[in-house]
Amino acid sequence: MLFSATILSSAFLGPFEPDQEKTNALSEEERKAGWVLLFNGHNTDGWRAYNNKPYDSWEVMNGQLYCKKQEVTQRADLITIDQYENFELSVDWKVDKGANSGIIYRVAETSGHSYETGPEYQLIDDEGYPQKLEAWQKSGSDYAMYPPSEIAAKPAGEYNRTVIKVNGAHVEHWLNGKKVVEYEFWTPGWQELKEKGKWKDAKGYGLTKKGHIALQDHGGGIWFKNIKLRKLN
Repeated sequence: MLFSATILSSAFLGPFEPDQEKTNALSEEERKAGWVLLFNGHNTDGWRAYNNKPYDSWEVMNGQLYCKKQEVTQRADLITIDQYENFELSVDWKVDKGANSGIIYRVAETSGHSYETGPEYQLIDDEGYPQKLEAWQKSGSDYAMYPPSEIAAKPAGEYNRTVIKVNGAHVEHWLNGKKVVEYEFWTPGWQELKEKGKWKDAKGYGLTKKGHIALQDHGGGIWFKNIKLRKLN
């Protein structure tokens, strides 16, 4: 087994109780297990825009990283300055009604958009999105590749907890304590999905073995906090 649940604190795989823990902080147990904070709750240190684009769509409000919906002239995804290969990422997020975003991993800055190289963990208002959603567009999916095994996201305006585990070719998507997606990079089945679907013309999609983590600006209305990561192997 590539991942051991015993390494995780109950805050990650157990019931999500946001009011029972400090915001944007690490417990002593987490520090000993190798977790680090990627968002300090005060500013965007450690982050920059994808391809260094100018932007005014992101701001920090009350310990939350917010992508604005209005009064924006330039939009851009935010990416980590550092790059990661094998890791476990934990993020708390919520969407406004009708909003859409994603967490994209193993991103390379070789395309016009971050999602053209890295797989996207979809974040969306499953119930209130104004258009009909396919299964592979629902929260927790590997967007346009693997749909979630169940709908596990909370309604718009309520915080969710996402855990993404990436180790070599093996990937797991967790949402509010439930494993909703599991897949292997570069298998014949994975290659077939890529070649027959949305990414058939994105030659670099899913090929990067080490890259940035991106928070998608898809028109705003997305909030993040408690962004934590620990490297694996």
